[in-house]
Amino acid sequence: MFTTKWVTGAAMLACVGALAACGSGADTAPGAASGTATPSDAAASTASPAAVTPSSAPAVAIDPLLSGKREITMTRVQGSGSALELSGRLEEGGDTGGRVLFVPTPIGGDRYVIKAFGTKDGHPANDDPSCWQVNALDIEPELTIGAVVCDEDDPIQRFTIIPKGNGTYAIGSESRFLQHLPGNGLILKELGAAPLGSTFRFVDKGPADREPLN
Repeated sequence: MFTTKWVTGAAMLACVGALAACGSGADTAPGAASGTATPSDAAASTASPAAVTPSSAPAVAIDPLLSGKREITMTRVQGSGSALELSGRLEEGGDTGGRVLFVPTPIGGDRYVIKAFGTKDGHPANDDPSCWQVNALDIEPELTIGAVVCDEDDPIQRFTIIPKGNGTYAIGSESRFLQHLPGNGLILKELGAAPLGSTFRFVDKGPADREPLN
């Protein structure tokens, strides 16, 4: 009888001890003391917002000469050094009193309308822009560029301008590029397998702050 009571008492003491150990809570991780943070808890508490917030993509720098806010001159790199001039058609240094200051103005994607102005001499007509347009009366595959009233919704007034480094650019329309053809001047031409033969240097001539007549 005594032996049975002693065994029963020992079992009760063991049970009490087990309850004390389990009384810290059923959510405690195995092997972790009560009230002690687990490794995952510590990582969550020390994580900074930057560690879980995606970093912002760096802003892409805008070429100021293609922003629509600067007037420029254009000169064919492989030419005589004469600036481009827009009169009846676009040509090199015709000295016909045409427009020699241009403002490439972005209209979305990689497309631009190219506005043309006369020199700033106080004549109000020089402050009213004309725009480059592919001459629709020309016969493929060689097209010229003429001056018209600006209309950015007209697809034949939309041009591509591709930076080629060192302040030079290629100018195109659809799949054609502006090239110089001896005896025919500046034309838009399909290159095919031929290399790009003409690039153009842009020179900043000041802010595009004209106030047109309209």
